Amino acid sequence: MTTMTEASVREFKMPDVGEGLTEAEILKWYVQPGDTVTDGQVVCEVETAKAAVELPIPYDGVVRELRFPEGTTVDVGMSIIAVDVSGGSAPAAAAPEPAPVVEEEPEEPKAQGSGRQPVLVGYGVATSSTKRRPRKSAEIPAQESAPVSPAVQAELNGHGTVPEAAPAPSAPVSAPATAADRPRPLAKPPVRKLAKDLGVDLASVVPSGPDGIITREDVHAAAAAPAQAPARPTAPQPTPAATAQVSTAPVTTAAAAPAASYDSGRETRIPVKGVRKATAQAMVGSAFTAPHVTEFVTVDVTRTMKLVEELKGDKDMQGLRVNPLLLIAKALLVAIKRNPDVNASWDEANQEIVRKHYVNLGIAAATPRGLIVPNIKDAHDKTLPQLAEALGELVATAREGKTSPAAMQGGTVTITNVGVFGVDTGTPILNPGESAILAVGAIKLQPWVHKGKVKPRQVTTLALSFDHRLVDGELGSKVLADVAAVLEQPKRLITWG
Repeated sequence: MTTMTEASVREFKMPDVGEGLTEAEILKWYVQPGDTVTDGQVVCEVETAKAAVELPIPYDGVVRELRFPEGTTVDVGMSIIAVDVSGGSAPAAAAPEPAPVVEEEPEEPKAQGSGRQPVLVGYGVATSSTKRRPRKSAEIPAQESAPVSPAVQAELNGHGTVPEAAPAPSAPVSAPATAADRPRPLAKPPVRKLAKDLGVDLASVVPSGPDGIITREDVHAAAAAPAQAPARPTAPQPTPAATAQVSTAPVTTAAAAPAASYDSGRETRIPVKGVRKATAQAMVGSAFTAPHVTEFVTVDVTRTMKLVEELKGDKDMQGLRVNPLLLIAKALLVAIKRNPDVNASWDEANQEIVRKHYVNLGIAAATPRGLIVPNIKDAHDKTLPQLAEALGELVATAREGKTSPAAMQGGTVTITNVGVFGVDTGTPILNPGESAILAVGAIKLQPWVHKGKVKPRQVTTLALSFDHRLVDGELGSKVLADVAAVLEQPKRLITWG
């Protein structure tokens, strides 16, 4: 019987795009065990923290096993599918168990192929020689495993409910284990970081993974039941009276358990992952790293709106999407040209301000997967038709969920159009690594003093947030004023551009 360790079976691992990603969620499998696959055939779609990507298989063969079901988050480098490359038929096996492969596998013979490893774009990454740290097999005293019963252990992780039972024996409690006696919990670096972010002590988490490995689900379950965390007391050597008091702790915990629960009919808990997780980390990092300053200006954009209508009928703009955002983007590019110092970033490690001689213009886009900010490379060099074409492609790709990680990197400044939601403006948070972001509010017909008379005019409010470490108030004010001036008199696109 062919086994997974035979040379004819190749393990396709979750690829590393080379962008610092550590995990991805399997959204959809396009193959099943027994299916024949060919080199380059897409076998699944995964969602990283930045984009949804289809993964091609790098060899021919027959699918033997899917290592993970859809909806599972898998660390980069873990095997996700096994393929028999010998040309034999797949065994008649049941559906794969959703259990991660954690045991080390023998290295494949050199003659079996090029040894290339798949990446999200192309191939060529060398095979990793990293080996998983073997679990220590130190003997654990009986006193360490006895203080908490299996039911209480499950309650600690939020997997079960502690029954109203007799108090636990006092003897194990009288000899609690110290931190030095307990072995280090087994968990991967992303899981350890998650536990740290959620304030969960890994030593108090009961592992559910193979070989005693703590999984993300274990950490989330433990975090969902914070009231049960102190169930393992590290108290001094108790007296008989104290022992009796401590032994009633599980009963007390069980009585308090309903406080940590929630009504699934009235609340919905959604795991934080993918784009939402990346956005949260980026926004928190930006808000608490760069000192934000936001300035506002209200401007009459009636002439700009007239120009938009004229451009829609221009033969050079036929087939292109012409809207106010196009001219707002062009106005910002002109303002940056007049005030180039705003197009910079802060290098904390080297204590330097990095001034960019190019503009990669980011456009914040709300998608079903969450907020993403792809950018138009070298937007400063594009003509108005080229800029319109790039904007159209960017928006269409984002809506389809096909924006690549590369398209969301290297931005220098960003525009967020909150006006499409009918709001006047906001105080936008900087995209990490950028120094400025422009928020555009709704364009509304309002009373406005024009040529000495109150008339109905098309008016909007702009807000510019900037990093006060490298952008002073004067510079930020000039940039915002220039954008407003161009939108009020769009002929400045010619005279200033």
